[in-house]
Amino acid sequence: MNAPVVQLIDVRKTYRSGEMEVHAVRGVSLEIHRGEFVALMGSSGSGKSTLMNILGCLDRPSAGRYLLDGTDVSQLNRDQLADIRNGKLGFVFQSFNLLPRTSARENVELPLLYGARNLTGQELRAKADHVLSSVGLEGREDHHPSQLSGGQQQRVAIARALINEPEVLLADEPTGNLDSRTSIEIMGIFQELNDRGITVIMVTHEPDIASFAQRNVVMRDGLVRSDRPVTLRATAADELLKMVSVDQLAALES
Repeated sequence: MNAPVVQLIDVRKTYRSGEMEVHAVRGVSLEIHRGEFVALMGSSGSGKSTLMNILGCLDRPSAGRYLLDGTDVSQLNRDQLADIRNGKLGFVFQSFNLLPRTSARENVELPLLYGARNLTGQELRAKADHVLSSVGLEGREDHHPSQLSGGQQQRVAIARALINEPEVLLADEPTGNLDSRTSIEIMGIFQELNDRGITVIMVTHEPDIASFAQRNVVMRDGLVRSDRPVTLRATAADELLKMVSVDQLAALES
């Protein structure tokens, strides 16, 4: 197997609250290889969100090492971490985090404005439109978030995460604000991106959403309690077909 793109070695995170210490992550060692799709699971307080913040270089471990694509990011300064986040990582959040008064295209262009690439306005527009098209939003480029459904807003957020061609896509409860059908469609997009070679790490507390991944890592009390492959992996096509069948049956019975 290829070298891990993510390698955690006895990572710990302790927060101080007055005189108390909260051990959010208690010694996690984990490898995620390039091209994997991993669901990070656990109940509230399990440590999964803290671990995701460390993986996204949004927080530093109190102890242990975090190697991202061979670089020990736990030793980098703030500016170096910002460069890593902008160049190697893409982020998708539950609440979309879109700028409300800007178009879908402008939201997607935003990470490019902070990058090292000097693109013309025409090049920015073309790149953003291409990525929006790849997630099914061709023709919606000039729409503002208020003019888009929740699923379409999440697609904009995914396009924004992809604009810098990241090696790892981090998704924090990406279907938490979506209905069941839209959630399946969004998970289908993540599977398509993963099939293109993008490593996907997703936080979720929903087993049915985790079944779209290749591997489930379950945390409890700051530790990894299980790490297993998904044997019966869900696909968007199959799950949507099941929903259509259920709807048809309900229509016949009514």
